[in-house]
Amino acid sequence: MRQPTTLSSASLLAGLRAAGEETRLRIVALLAEGELSVSDLTDILGQSQPRISRHLKLLAEAGLVRRYREGAWAFFRLDEAGAGGAFAASLAAWLDRDDPELVADRERLAAVRAARAEAAQSYFASVARDWDRLRSLHVPDDAVEAAVEAAVGEGSPGAMLDLGTGTGRMLERIAPKFGRAVGVDASHAMLAVARANLEKAGLARVELRQGDIHALPFARGSFDLVIIHQVLHFLEDPGRALREAAAMLAPGGRLIVVDFAPHEMEFLRSEHAHRRLGFSRAQIAGWFAEAGLACDLSDEVTAAGGGTSQLSVMLWRGRDRRQQGDFPLRQTQFEVA
Repeated sequence: MRQPTTLSSASLLAGLRAAGEETRLRIVALLAEGELSVSDLTDILGQSQPRISRHLKLLAEAGLVRRYREGAWAFFRLDEAGAGGAFAASLAAWLDRDDPELVADRERLAAVRAARAEAAQSYFASVARDWDRLRSLHVPDDAVEAAVEAAVGEGSPGAMLDLGTGTGRMLERIAPKFGRAVGVDASHAMLAVARANLEKAGLARVELRQGDIHALPFARGSFDLVIIHQVLHFLEDPGRALREAAAMLAPGGRLIVVDFAPHEMEFLRSEHAHRRLGFSRAQIAGWFAEAGLACDLSDEVTAAGGGTSQLSVMLWRGRDRRQQGDFPLRQTQFEVA
C-alpha cells in the first residue's frame, strides 16, 4: 500500500463517516488482509447479503474500497490506487489485532480461505491426468519459472501484470519483486484456484481480475512488466494480444512471453484447444516490432543435463522503445540447473 497523499477536508470527512460504523470498520480490517467477495463477507460477518452490499456501497462511494466484477461475482479490496485506500489501510493498522471481535473475524476469514484451498485441490484432482500428460511433453516447470525470474531480474517498486494467470504460479514467483502485482484470466474457475494458491503463499494482496486479454481494464502505461506465460497458443489473434499487452507498458517497460516453438502435435488442437502449434523466433519478434517493442532476448529453455523434450519452450523479452533506443537481440539456449 502506498503512503497516503493529501486529502481534501470533504474527502477526509466522507472517509471518516464511511468507516465510522462498527460493521464497516470490521470490513475495512478484513479487506486490509486481502480481496474478498460479498459472499465471503456475508459468511464471515454473519449478516445478510443486502446489508453487506449496502455497507460496501458506502465504503466505495467514499473512495475507501474498489469493486471488481468477475462474471456473476463481485470482489472488493481497499482502493490501493487512491488516497482513500491508503487512509483505510492506516485505520486498519491502528486497530488492536487482539480485539476479540477482530480475532474472531480473522478466524472465520481463515476458514473461508481454507474452503477455497479445498476447492482448488478438488479441481486439480479432476484434471490431474491430462495435466500431468501435458507437463511431461516439455521442459519441467521449475526450469521455465527460473528462466522467467532471470529475465525479470531484480524487479522494481512499480507494477507487474500477469496475463492469462491461470493458477497464479507466475505471480507466486514474480509478485514479491514488485510493489503491485495484478493477474488477469478469462476463467472464473482458474481465478478461484489462483486466489487459493496465492493466499496459501501469503500473497493475499495480489490483485486478480477476470478480463479479456484483448481489451484490458487498465490505463495505458500502467505496468513496468507484463508476462504472458503459455497463453498465446490458445488465441486466434496473438499479435493483437501482444499489442494490447505492449500498450500496458510504461516507458522502458518489459514484456516477457513464454510459449512453445513450432511443433507438429496436432492432438493439442483437437484435445486441448490449442489454436497455434508454437511460434518461431521471427514471428514473435515481428509482432513485438508492430507493438513498438524491441526484442532483446530470444531463448530456448532447457533443463541442465536433462535429456530432450518433445516440445521446445521459448522465452522472448521485448522492451518498450520510448525510454531508450534499440536493444541488441540475444539468441541463446537458456539452461537452468
